Amino acid sequence: MQPSTPHRPVAPRLLRALTATAIAATAAVGFAAPVPAAPAIEPTPEAIDAYMSDVYEATGVPGISAVVTRDDQIVHAAGYGHDADGTEVSADTPMRVASVSKSFTAMAVMILAEEGAIALDEPVADQLPGFTMADPRAEEVTVRQLVNQTSGLKDTTIDVRELEDAESLEDYVAKLGDDALAADPGTAYAYCNANFNVAARLVEVASGQPFEAFMRERVFAPLGMDHSATRDELVRPALGHNSLFGLWIAREEDDVMLDNSGSGGIITSAADMGQWLISQNGHGPQLVNEAGLREMHTASAVEEYGMGWSVEDDGTLVHSGNLMTYNAVQWIDPDSGYGIAVLTNGAGMADATWTAMEGLAALTRGETPAEPGGDALAQSILAAATAAAIALGATGIARSRRWAAKRAGTAAWRIGLRLVPVLIPLALFLSYPSLVSLASGGRTVTWSSVCYFALPLTLALLCAALAGAATAIARLLRLRSVGSAA
Repeated sequence: MQPSTPHRPVAPRLLRALTATAIAATAAVGFAAPVPAAPAIEPTPEAIDAYMSDVYEATGVPGISAVVTRDDQIVHAAGYGHDADGTEVSADTPMRVASVSKSFTAMAVMILAEEGAIALDEPVADQLPGFTMADPRAEEVTVRQLVNQTSGLKDTTIDVRELEDAESLEDYVAKLGDDALAADPGTAYAYCNANFNVAARLVEVASGQPFEAFMRERVFAPLGMDHSATRDELVRPALGHNSLFGLWIAREEDDVMLDNSGSGGIITSAADMGQWLISQNGHGPQLVNEAGLREMHTASAVEEYGMGWSVEDDGTLVHSGNLMTYNAVQWIDPDSGYGIAVLTNGAGMADATWTAMEGLAALTRGETPAEPGGDALAQSILAAATAAAIALGATGIARSRRWAAKRAGTAAWRIGLRLVPVLIPLALFLSYPSLVSLASGGRTVTWSSVCYFALPLTLALLCAALAGAATAIARLLRLRSVGSAA
């Protein structure tokens, strides 16, 4: 993480890795060019609305909503675009906010800590029956380390795919039984969803309530968050979308554990997020005391990450959230009292919510936001690459007879060497998720995930792999035919 860059701990890191894999030219996607100096712009409702309208048009997302707060007031909240059924997106349209959920789970933990039901600096194993791992160090993991993401849990040493199939938080914790830690507790930071799912299960045990009931009664209701829940049976979110070469396709979210998950299960709206941001900035109804809120917003000794919030060098706090068909981000500035949240029901090669948040944050500082951009360049390049791969594959097959005729009688090992170049795309495709996992710093990337927000890149690589494999097969068949004729 670069200290001068806002901390983006989840899928944006994967998005950058995937886009870089496609082609170096797309590294600039989603980053706008500087705008010449202009008079300061006040973050009025009109200015916010104008900027968000520009974001909506520039990014092409199906729907996006945003809220800007200051102290105890909502400055502006609105929606732009539509749901899959044509319903207009408004400030009250529920959407999944993915890892923005982590700050809500941390709040639930802090509420119970202040009541004495949870001991932040005592081992989780002493407070959560069933939390055992195939690593004796797990017995030392404290609750604070869970919500600071310094527990030692990491995607590389737990079975993420097995955990995604968990049927409840209790089942999730049980499935950790044969996993291990990647580091001694409290010594290293690693972004890992398991931290907050274990924390959510602890909330259930400590409170004696299901996680959804606790969040509804102790967090959402006191703040007046009427369009918020932890599963879609209670609040139905707008249907998510993915972009394929610029065409947005409505898709159900990936079938992983989302209901009641502490790491990414929250469904909420821009208007509700406004109430949350006001409270997080110390105004309106307070769920914990001032010291508790300050503690949540304080970075650990290991990393600039508090309890479900990334702590920036300028004192602001931020957390993004990215699922396969949704993006979201929240930001607060305790000094100025401003808060921002942006939600969208579209996930593509660039994160429109992060772009919007940066522009809105600029407005709160009296600056002119950079011109918003989308992922049109990446989509165009990948569309062209896909078409080129198909054309090259067809050409390779058509010319396979000529290729074979020139190499009749050539030693087998030389033939093998000649086929290596056309098989490289196949080798890259087969190792694609692993390569992206490596490029993203150890976060587990599955085949399922690359078939969602990275769909254009996945299709381009698939076509290249198939084209190369088809060319190699055609050449070998022609070579065999030529040998038989001889």
